[in-house]
Amino acid sequence: MAKNVAKEIPVVVTTDKRGVFFGYVTEIYKAKMSLRAARLCVYWSADCKGFMGLGAKGPTKSCKIGPPANITVFDITSVVECTPEAVKAWEAAPWAG
Repeated sequence: MAKNVAKEIPVVVTTDKRGVFFGYVTEIYKAKMSLRAARLCVYWSADCKGFMGLGAKGPTKSCKIGPPANITVFDITSVVECTPEAVKAWEAAPWAG
């Protein structure tokens, strides 16, 4: 018999302190969320078309994306579910410069 395993959802999370993070969650909450393999978006370029573009297309080679870590994010202002295209770009973790 198979166990019920929660499916991970790839998301971009923004916070009230202007943090922008990519990671994997099993549930979406407003106050705090634990992100697996989270990456901080230090800088995104205009070609991303804003933080929602980071969820739709992902970061480009002009962006600065940090290395992965398991984190808990507080004071969430939005959660954008990522497309498969965006996930691939986030996993590539571009860092311009």
